[in-house]
Amino acid sequence: MTEARPGLPADADAGVEALYLAHWDQLVRLSVLLVRDQGTAEEIVQDALVAVHQKWDRLTERDKALAYLRQAVVNRSRSALRHRGVVGRYLARQQGPDPAPAADQKVLGDARRQLVLDALQQLPRRQREVLALRYYLDLSEAEIAETLGISRGAVKSHASRGAASLRPILAGLGPDLRSEP
Repeated sequence: MTEARPGLPADADAGVEALYLAHWDQLVRLSVLLVRDQGTAEEIVQDALVAVHQKWDRLTERDKALAYLRQAVVNRSRSALRHRGVVGRYLARQQGPDPAPAADQKVLGDARRQLVLDALQQLPRRQREVLALRYYLDLSEAEIAETLGISRGAVKSHASRGAASLRPILAGLGPDLRSEP
């Protein structure tokens, strides 16, 4: 789905407010798909909005502010995952075998959604990002390419490989999940 993007205001406060009002939920959903935690995702999106606000005067093409914001959310989600991995490895070394699950682990909705999210986590990072942008944010190949800084051909390749990898995983989960990406 290609969105009509009216010209954003020259004023940073008004421009970021317009982006916030129009895209907050969508950006948080994107980040949740990547980091699997609502609170962390909201922090990531908020930090990305602050970064866009700080760089507003340097944005020469304000119609690309949303793409810049999406890219900032994806990049910050990656950073959060890397940080989580480092912390997890450190804690595993400190606690020894079989650490107890964190008390603040959140359940991400119904069982079907959880199964799809678990299946997505089995994919390589780039395939997961492309599928999240394509099927959850309904972005075009060109918008995904711009957001991730890759070519349209790479988007097609990652989407195809990711969907092909998901099919057998989801097929084993039940008949109503076979139609997922």
